[in-house]
Amino acid sequence: MLWENRQSNYDKYPKIKIKEIDELSSEAYEGYADIVSKIKATVENLHKEKVVIVLDYYHGVRVEELQINLIEKLNPVKTFYAEEARLPEKILFKKLARNITDDRVFGVLSVHKINEFYDELKIEALKKQIDEIKQGLIIIYGIGASLITKGDILIYGDLARWEIQQRFRSHELDNWGVGNYDEDILRKYKRAYFIEWRVLDRHKREVFEEMDFLIDTNKKNNPKMITQKAFYTALEQAVNQPFRLVPYFDEGVWGGTWMEKVCDLKRVKNNFAWCFDGVPEENSLYLDFKGIVVEIPAIDLVFVKAKKLLGEKVYARFGAEFPIRFDFLDTMNGGNLSLQVHPIIDYIQQNFGMHYTQDESYYILDAKDDACVYLGIKEDVDKNDLITALKDGQQGKVFEADKYINKFKVKKHDHISIPAGTIHCSGKNSMVLEISSTPYIFTMKLWDWGRVGLDGLPRPVHLEHGEKVI
Repeated sequence: MLWENRQSNYDKYPKIKIKEIDELSSEAYEGYADIVSKIKATVENLHKEKVVIVLDYYHGVRVEELQINLIEKLNPVKTFYAEEARLPEKILFKKLARNITDDRVFGVLSVHKINEFYDELKIEALKKQIDEIKQGLIIIYGIGASLITKGDILIYGDLARWEIQQRFRSHELDNWGVGNYDEDILRKYKRAYFIEWRVLDRHKREVFEEMDFLIDTNKKNNPKMITQKAFYTALEQAVNQPFRLVPYFDEGVWGGTWMEKVCDLKRVKNNFAWCFDGVPEENSLYLDFKGIVVEIPAIDLVFVKAKKLLGEKVYARFGAEFPIRFDFLDTMNGGNLSLQVHPIIDYIQQNFGMHYTQDESYYILDAKDDACVYLGIKEDVDKNDLITALKDGQQGKVFEADKYINKFKVKKHDHISIPAGTIHCSGKNSMVLEISSTPYIFTMKLWDWGRVGLDGLPRPVHLEHGEKVI
C-alpha cells in the first residue's frame, strides 16, 4: 500500500514567490515596528494639517492587539470606533432570524450589505465629529470603518477563514457583536458561513479597490503588510502560473492514519479525517515577498481575478466563485463516513438560497482489501420503508445499511460518481480524493452509525431535509 514505509514529500507550506516588477510592487513589511514606521512616513508625505487613517478589517481580527501595537503607536489626536454605530444585536437578530434559523447546521444565505448593520444617524454623527476636527492625525477603526469615510489612508486587515475557525473553537472569538463565545461551534460556524462571511466578503471586495495597504493578521503579534500595488501584482502573477493553496487538516470521529504518515502530520489527540487542499473559500495563499510571507484568504484571488482565473464561460455561470473543490477524506484504520445525501438543485435553491448544488465524486487514492463505498438505494427497496428505518435509527434502533443501500468494494484508482440526491458514504479503510462542486456545507446526514461527535454531542442528522431529496 502507498502509505506504508513511505518518505513524505507533501508540501504543507506552498508559497508563491512574487517577482519584483518595480520597487513598489514588492513593498512588504513585517512586524508592528516596521508597519508603524511605514504608515508614519506615508502620513508625513501627505503634507496635510489633518490626516484621516481608516482601519477597516474582517471579523476575527484581534482588535486589542491593533489598538495597543498599531493605533496607539501612531499617536492620533483622536480615535473613533466605527462599531459604536452598529445596530444592537437584538435589532439585528430580528433582521437576520430568517437567515440564522433554529437549525444547528443550516441557515439561509444572506444577501445583506454591511451598511444594513449600522445606524445611519450614528454614522452621520461620527462624520460630523470628524469634520469638526481641523488638524492632527485621526484614526477610525472597526469592521466597516470605511462606511464613515475612506479617509486619506485606507488600511484593510484580513485573515484566513481557517484561522477564524480556530478562534471560534478556542472560545476567543464570538460571532460579530453577538457575545456567544461559548456557543456550540456548529452554530457559530453556521452564522459565519451563511451571514457574516457573505456580508464581509461583499464589503472587502469594494475596499480592495480603494485601500492603500493590506495587513495580514493571522499570526498573533506578527502582522505583515503590503501595499495595494503589491497585492494586485501578486494576484496577477498567481493567476498566470500554476499555484497551490495552503492546506489544512482537521480531525474527525471517523478519521484515519494515512494522511498522518504520508503528509507527515503530528497528531495531538484524534485521527485526521479531512484535508482541505483545494477549496479557495476555505484555504489560504502564501505570497512570498523576498522572505516576508503574507497569508491571504485564497478567495481574495477569486474576487479580484475571477474572469481570468475561471475563464469567461465559468465566470458567466458562477460569478466570482470557484465552483469546484478538492479535499481528502481519510478513513484508513478509521470508520465509515456518515451515510448522507446532498440536495438536488431545486431544493437547495428554494431552501438555502444557493444557486447550485454538490455533485461529487470519490477518487480512491489507496484502499485496504475490505474498503467499500455505500452508493444509492437498492432496486428492490421501497423508499417509505427506508425512511421509516432511518427514523427508527434516530430512536435508538440500529439502521441496517446493507439491507437498503448498495455496497460496492473499491480498490486503488477507482473513481465513483455521486450525483446530488444519491445516498452515499465512503467506508472505513480507504483514502479518498473528493472532487466536487463547491457548496460543501449542505450535507444531509441520514445515519451516523450511532456515534457522537468529538464534542460529545450527537452529530446532527437531517432526515427532514434528506427524505425530500433522495
